[in-house]
Amino acid sequence: MRNETALGLQEARGPWARVARFALYTVLFAIFAGPLLALMIGAFTPTVDPTQFTLFPDRLSLDNLERAIDRGVLDYLLNSFIVVGGGLALQVLVSVLAGYALARKRFRGSAAVLVVVLATMMLPEEVLAVPLSVLLADLPVLHISLVGSLAGMIVPVAAWGFSILVMTEFMKEIPKELEESAKLDGAGEFRIFWQVVLPLCRPALGVIGIFGFTMIWDQYMLPLLVATDPAQYTLPLALRSMRSDDQVGIGVLLVGAFLAMLPSVLAFLALQRSFIRGLTSGAVKG
Repeated sequence: MRNETALGLQEARGPWARVARFALYTVLFAIFAGPLLALMIGAFTPTVDPTQFTLFPDRLSLDNLERAIDRGVLDYLLNSFIVVGGGLALQVLVSVLAGYALARKRFRGSAAVLVVVLATMMLPEEVLAVPLSVLLADLPVLHISLVGSLAGMIVPVAAWGFSILVMTEFMKEIPKELEESAKLDGAGEFRIFWQVVLPLCRPALGVIGIFGFTMIWDQYMLPLLVATDPAQYTLPLALRSMRSDDQVGIGVLLVGAFLAMLPSVLAFLALQRSFIRGLTSGAVKG
């Protein structure tokens, strides 16, 4: 008996089919996981010549890590954590509040607001660089400068069109009968939002949490505009700076790249269940 696969093909059985699947999985693993494995091994291999790199080193060492710490990699890593922590917290807050207003409330111009939010996702960072630097140098209303501070890297990422759209579309699928029942029980607006709507949005929170973390963590243009001193560099920006330094060995760069990759992987592993539920929540009806 043959089973239908997701593509509508018949799944073959037998020893040759198992060999073919094993070969296919091996190739896919080498393509997707191979570079990450090579990076991890290279970061802890005591070599200074990239042409001598091997996946099977004679020994592992922490020499590259020690030299990277001497170069201030941990300080850059701390700056990245501060920026991604503050930026992601603000981004989630703005996204759930904006999504709730756009999905659950009726007001004139809501469609235009969604179009504007969508339009912000179409503009590349290079186009926004000049106006953003002007705004950060003289923040409207407050008339303060955020240039040269980590706050200047946090505030611009507080609102992201992708996260707002995800929360809006997810909240639209929540039955309005739940709100009406809560109102009959005497619940106020804030209580309905906090105890009824928000708990049902955990899958969507997992999606915007992972994508938001990755987006903020990988920021290069924004720290480049804001930072005025190397002590304010985030890890991605510091890696570019160290790469142009001839005195920094390939091992230090590999350690920095490994440390830059690790938090994103850990964030996905921590939120993968909610992430997958969020992606598949609308796939099955009924």
